[in-house]
Amino acid sequence: MRKVPARGTVPDWWDQATRSLARRDPVLRQVIRDSRGVVLRSRGNAFQSLARSIVGQQISVKAAHAVWGRLEASLGRVSHRQVSASDLAMLRSAGLSARKAEYLKELASWFASGAGRRIHWPELTDAEVIAILTERRGIGRWTAEMFLIFCLLRPDVFPVDDLGLLRALGELYGSAKGERSAATEFGERWEPWRSCATWHLWRHLDPVPVAY
Repeated sequence: MRKVPARGTVPDWWDQATRSLARRDPVLRQVIRDSRGVVLRSRGNAFQSLARSIVGQQISVKAAHAVWGRLEASLGRVSHRQVSASDLAMLRSAGLSARKAEYLKELASWFASGAGRRIHWPELTDAEVIAILTERRGIGRWTAEMFLIFCLLRPDVFPVDDLGLLRALGELYGSAKGERSAATEFGERWEPWRSCATWHLWRHLDPVPVAY
């Protein structure tokens, strides 16, 4: 039975993906060159990956990092046990909205009950993972896609609702590529390595790697 990739694991497809994308796309080739030496790595923890994505919903990477840092300062380690034992007021004091604090508590309870931990995530298809996760309150498709990329290291995820992705497409390829419909069509040229392409488009905006 396959396990969730350990923390710090680099995808075994990463080198093949970067070579393939660099050959196909001269614009992306330069972004890949600029990002040399920095790679996607797994979070290695299903709860933390999902929790980070909830924290990062609709706020900047910098703001999400600050909130997560305050959570760590309060909890020591942001685990399902620690979050379950915390009250909403403490979570909100770290900078979470009322809704996000509720979502985080519910996610922690789901894992603490064993339900979230019993799922064999690596055995599921991308569509199956998304279907299971989006049944949870506070987890939409974007959050599930971050989980696929940053925890399960899936190679062909293209989160077309991600504002950073759309902004990078607009800056690198023209304003039309910053629209969702155009982005969906544009992403077809990067199959089956759209996770790698997305990660590098984020690098165009921010050289510090985001990690959900």
